[in-house]
Amino acid sequence: MEFNEQKNSQSAILGLQHLLSMYAGSILVPIMIATGLGYSAKDLTYLISTDIFMCGVATFLQLQLNKHFGIGLPVVLGCAFQSVAPLIIIGKHQGAGYMFGALIASGIYVILVSGFFSKIAKFFPPVVTGSVITTIGLSLISVAMGNMGDNADKPTAQSLILSLTTIAIVLLVQIFAKGFVKSISILIGLIGGTLLAVAMGAVDFSAIAQAPLVHVPQPFYFGIPKFELTSIVMMCIIMTVSMVESTGVYLALSDLTQDKLDSTRLRNGYRAEGLAVLLGGTFNTFPYTGFSQNVGLVQLSGIKTRKPIYFTAAFLVVLGLIPKFGALAQLIPNPVLGGAMLVLFGMVALQGIQMLNSVDFRNDENNFIIAAVSIAAGLGFNNTNLFASTPTTVQMFFTNGIVIATLSSIFLNLIFNGRKAKMGEGEEK
Repeated sequence: MEFNEQKNSQSAILGLQHLLSMYAGSILVPIMIATGLGYSAKDLTYLISTDIFMCGVATFLQLQLNKHFGIGLPVVLGCAFQSVAPLIIIGKHQGAGYMFGALIASGIYVILVSGFFSKIAKFFPPVVTGSVITTIGLSLISVAMGNMGDNADKPTAQSLILSLTTIAIVLLVQIFAKGFVKSISILIGLIGGTLLAVAMGAVDFSAIAQAPLVHVPQPFYFGIPKFELTSIVMMCIIMTVSMVESTGVYLALSDLTQDKLDSTRLRNGYRAEGLAVLLGGTFNTFPYTGFSQNVGLVQLSGIKTRKPIYFTAAFLVVLGLIPKFGALAQLIPNPVLGGAMLVLFGMVALQGIQMLNSVDFRNDENNFIIAAVSIAAGLGFNNTNLFASTPTTVQMFFTNGIVIATLSSIFLNLIFNGRKAKMGEGEEK
């Protein structure tokens, strides 16, 4: 009995580590979207709290190992960064109803294509996933820079001090810390930068005072969902990107835990993600994906079981029911947020570049063209005025760099490498 209690306490501590590792990255998504859409402090508190709650629910769904859904690996799900730009575009042009309607539809799409997608993963090699993830990181850096200057036309010296200090803290932790502490450098940077802001009198505590003690997530908090084809297609593309990214996370965890995956378990993993996205849209939060930063923590801690991650999911659900905890995130000033974002999105971009490092560019010029055109188009088309004379729906679609990079890389890969993939399939048979 005492041994079991000790094992449970160890699992709980490991679970808390995973929560801290993913927390900063996950709360940034609702903060960025709410800021981009001009939501009130009350609405942002709801978004952050419900987002934390749904991260726990999504993680719990993915931990299952049954014949219908769940990858059954020690994976933590958090908000997908690739959803930020398209959701802001949809929200600005069409409103919250269409934004969450597109999320619900994309969740259903993931569930429907999960079986098919598990069999065509070979058509999304590192040249595709690396190009897309690199574009995601690089395209979001401009958002970080805007926040570093407090999104002002003439940023103040205070904004500069706070943003640069936050970056310095993150870098110092990366240089001098080891193990788990190093893995939460972004979170430490956010805390350190916010404490400095408190000392400078640049923090507003009113959001905590206004937040209720307890809340329960409400379906359709921002209104009844509405559905429009362009928005739905855009989010389905983004969820395809998320599935590709999650595939890499699942395969990495499979290798670390020596727990082999087959197409059925991959299908069930995608189904769990689709169900999480569907629930996220219903409760007016955002899409969820496997968090790659937690893969490193699995390797660091050496865990082979799902038990610690069950504790992570439970902690997330409990914290999500306490809005005052979610309101704490609103204490973070924009410049501090921007400094942390700059490092974080740089890491995302570098993660994509690391994927591209495994691609044979020297002996296969086709891969070189695929990556070059996809990244260039993704960054060049992002927020461009090139399509100003076209209808709004066309502008929404073609000014989203992540969507363009995804379509370009998939399409070009099919043209240049599709035949080789089919030949490889024939040889396997």
